[in-house]
Amino acid sequence: MGTSVEQALEQLKSTGVRMTPQRHAILSFLMDSMTHPTADEIYKALSPAFPSMSVATIYNNLRLFVEAGFVRELTYGDDSSRFDADLSEHYHAICRTCGKIVDFDYPALLDVERVAAQQTGFKVEGHRMEIYGQCEDCAKPHS
Repeated sequence: MGTSVEQALEQLKSTGVRMTPQRHAILSFLMDSMTHPTADEIYKALSPAFPSMSVATIYNNLRLFVEAGFVRELTYGDDSSRFDADLSEHYHAICRTCGKIVDFDYPALLDVERVAAQQTGFKVEGHRMEIYGQCEDCAKPHS
């Protein structure tokens, strides 16, 4: 995972970002979450503890965390981005039925990047690999 919540908050403070209880809660939720939540899911999880917090507050803080490099935004063609605080090199398996996203490790595909650069002339900046199918729960036969 790399950065702890406290390290991330200290780094933000050093750039002049004010630390609010909501900001701390959003970042903690993301760093503790293995589910790659959407902004709405974060809002629903935190609104009981922060009833005055708006969805706009969630979005603004997520944008701040992405720009600061603490969180990765995952977009999959639908309207709801998902957010991942695990910035290590890893890949995702995505359930086409329920949308669940699960991390998995595999050696970095540096050869693929090198071949892509050679064949296209692109200066390759990274890649994303996703595996699609059904998660265990959705694949179970329902009786």
